[in-house]
Amino acid sequence: MSLKAKLTLPNNGNSTTQADVDAVEALHQDGYCVLRRLMPHDSINQMNRDLDRTFQNTPCSEGLFYGNWTRRFGGLLKRSDVAKTLAMHPIILSLVESILNPHCESIQLSLMQAIEVSPDAPAQVPHRDQDSWGGEKGKMEYMVSVMWPLTPFRRQNGATVVWPGSNHINPSIEEMLTGGIPAEMDPGDALIFLGSTMHAQGANRTSLARRGLVISYCLGWLKPHENQWLVYPPEIARTFSPELAALVGYRRHKPNLNNYEGQCPSILLKDILPDYIPSMDEFPDHLNQMINAFRHIQAQRAQSVTVDERQ
Repeated sequence: MSLKAKLTLPNNGNSTTQADVDAVEALHQDGYCVLRRLMPHDSINQMNRDLDRTFQNTPCSEGLFYGNWTRRFGGLLKRSDVAKTLAMHPIILSLVESILNPHCESIQLSLMQAIEVSPDAPAQVPHRDQDSWGGEKGKMEYMVSVMWPLTPFRRQNGATVVWPGSNHINPSIEEMLTGGIPAEMDPGDALIFLGSTMHAQGANRTSLARRGLVISYCLGWLKPHENQWLVYPPEIARTFSPELAALVGYRRHKPNLNNYEGQCPSILLKDILPDYIPSMDEFPDHLNQMINAFRHIQAQRAQSVTVDERQ
């Protein structure tokens, strides 16, 4: 079995196509899908060049999970302009929102990380990204991730391995050892997988490092994997488009989550911030309707009491 069987061609516009529908169905059914030629090869090569010096200067990680044979670093939105295009890719965002939006008012960026797997690196332990959060699993998805190869991903050099259907069932130890499928891709392709899908970095049995990026999106009311507000403080976020700034966390999640002084944190991106600002409510429509109905009935009863007292 090969991941090529899950090939899904993207459309070139923003309208929904059969390819988009197939991708969503594959995510629900198998926990992953592959989109081929989603980005121009030249753009991905530019991203690789932008990150080359940081890769060279970053020491290998420490610990059995992160891997003593891998280099990892974040903050990609301030390291390459191509990263902004990847994070805001309309097809990716459409797929992510189709999975996550039923469970939140808005999605947020959870992690953008560059990963270089050194030669002779062993395979990573199979895992699910959603296990970072302690909530009940099985009733909703917490996260959707995208793996973008910067160099070719092959079985031999540590391509990401996924376990089909693991978003529904727990593979046995034997299946974890033998049942995974490597996502063989070229720069410009993308592997999309759910937070409930078991996956792992494969073993690199070649003499060359393999590089890739993982971009993860999560429910807007969760704590993200990467502390976006420290990575991109207001002086940096002011250089982002409003949409990108909102994605990294400069947005209030209804009702009234992620406030700054009782307001949407996007106020921090203004050129001049007043010394004193009023707190302002922001509720989803169904809560606004309930509040308005309560106030209306409350006012009617108060008026009725006043009339009775006069009589």
